Amino acid sequence: MLQSRRCSDSNNKATFAVISKNPSPDLFWSNKLTSLKLIVGLGNPGSQYEKTRHNVGAVWVRELANRFNILLAQDTKFKGEIGRGVVAGVDLRLLIPSTFMNLSGDSSGAVVRFYKIEPEEILVVYDEVAFDPGVVKLKSGGGDNGHNGVKSVRAGCANRDQFHRLRIGVGHPGSKDKVNAYLTQQTPAQSERELTAASGNFAEALLADIVLGKWQSAMTALHSSPFSEKELQEKADQKAQVKSKRDAVQRAQKEAVNNADDAHEDG
Repeated sequence: MLQSRRCSDSNNKATFAVISKNPSPDLFWSNKLTSLKLIVGLGNPGSQYEKTRHNVGAVWVRELANRFNILLAQDTKFKGEIGRGVVAGVDLRLLIPSTFMNLSGDSSGAVVRFYKIEPEEILVVYDEVAFDPGVVKLKSGGGDNGHNGVKSVRAGCANRDQFHRLRIGVGHPGSKDKVNAYLTQQTPAQSERELTAASGNFAEALLADIVLGKWQSAMTALHSSPFSEKELQEKADQKAQVKSKRDAVQRAQKEAVNNADDAHEDG
């Protein structure tokens, strides 16, 4: 059954849309789905920051690149590592700025201008102190909530803030004056890093919704995760055990090869 409903666009002009009685989740979100063309992972450059909480966005994008075999290469023109590939069926670019966090927009802005990418075609991935580790949420548009990297990305988009955000929870130290050190100087415990990694390890269907611009569907799936924090921790522990066993097998194989070489030389 079809019916008409009065709605308003961004210029407050009245319009009418024909909708079904049982619409799809994305019908009210957008009249036209817009696939992503750029995913940006925020962080600080340098090995001293690599495992800090402020770099979880960059880590997420690097893991995505590894998962889909996308080569990230340093490009001085874009002030960052950039690569192009297919993620869940969508051709897009991945970017990790090589600038410091508060200058991230220098990098993303250069890419946006060169490839003529609209804010609605961008996903920015970054750390969120308002969420505990293990919590990951999507958001479309809005303010920067005090995050200097997001503020800079918005500036790089000519102060247009319609880009999408993937906010990865890192927790809060409890005091505002401790936030900077908490984010940039402290390396989280291995268990926390594994929990964060597990919470951001999305299923193919969720990734497809994200890159295709099916935001309502993606948010529904992500924000109503069936896993509790305890279950996420268990998943992280299982992943660590698998990695430990794999590393042990590789060490044993390498040792066997070395022993075989030694025996050959002795003979």
